[in-house]
Amino acid sequence: MKENSEMFVRADQIDLKSLDDQLERHLSRAWTMEKKREETKENTTRQEWEIDPCKLIIKSVIARGSFGTVHRGVYDGQDIAVKMLDWGEEGQRSDAELASVRQAFSQEVAVWHKLDHPNVTKFIGATMGTSELNIQTENGFIGMPSSVCCVVVEYLPGGTLKSFLIKNRRRKLAFKVVIQLALDLARGLSYLHSMKIVHRDVKTENMLLDKTRTLKIADFGVARVEAQNPNDMTGETGTLGYMAPEVLNGNPYNRKCDVYSFGICLWEIYCCDMPYPDLSFSEVSSAVVRQNLRPDIPRCCPNSLANVMKRCWDANPDKRPEMDEVVSLLEAIDTSKGGGMIPPDQPQGCLCFRKYRGP
Repeated sequence: MKENSEMFVRADQIDLKSLDDQLERHLSRAWTMEKKREETKENTTRQEWEIDPCKLIIKSVIARGSFGTVHRGVYDGQDIAVKMLDWGEEGQRSDAELASVRQAFSQEVAVWHKLDHPNVTKFIGATMGTSELNIQTENGFIGMPSSVCCVVVEYLPGGTLKSFLIKNRRRKLAFKVVIQLALDLARGLSYLHSMKIVHRDVKTENMLLDKTRTLKIADFGVARVEAQNPNDMTGETGTLGYMAPEVLNGNPYNRKCDVYSFGICLWEIYCCDMPYPDLSFSEVSSAVVRQNLRPDIPRCCPNSLANVMKRCWDANPDKRPEMDEVVSLLEAIDTSKGGGMIPPDQPQGCLCFRKYRGP
């Protein structure tokens, strides 16, 4: 009986305050350890560029592409654009297609989230395959499949540069506006190249305008870090009509492919027109490589600007200027005396055109 009584403690001998303190310390340590485990788990699973899907409101579609759509939206109270990519439900796409889409998404995010420049569209964040995405409609919210991932960027109300040029196709742009847009693009590309980034799809459709008509480079879906060895960068990447001869040929290339594309965009900004409107893609590809075909430069185009175009789209990448030099050349152009493209339907218009076939 004595042995059993030693197993009990008299209540009046218990120090309840001390016991409470011990229990509180124990619970505090357990809570801290659990919190650290959760934080560690979250840090290992969440990338620095990931956003909180619960703060994202996705609204109307503003553009459609081959792999997804671009929506208006709001994130944490800020107006944004949401580029949504659908990997597709299991079985809808081949493994190769899924791998391609995922690689494009990861590559775009990896490039974009590190950039910070007034002529580059601001990256806000992204999500990669989550069931927490919802699209807001007039009848409420519609859930999105977990195969959808999205890139969230600042919303630019001016639309694409391409749309802006189409609107001004008949009356053209003042020369000062031409140079301003060209400088914005040149400065943005110069910044990308300083960061060792090659955009690889420079075209007016991938340039956006804000409410003050400042141009910002967008869409880094095929951008990549420039390889030190040009042989490591091959393959036809980009859009026909803007692609440099070496890219069309499948030869090694570097950042100078962006310089070539800039030359085509510069012509497009000045003329408010499409290059090679009467040729098919295959005809353009063949003529650019074999016949040194380039867009027609109007005779009324100031020599200072025409020379920048010619130097940028030279067939030899080594003869093309760096983008920081292009910025300097454009900054030196005097816009005080006009010199803009005169609509051809006016009597004093620039009716004569000459083809540039290279030096």
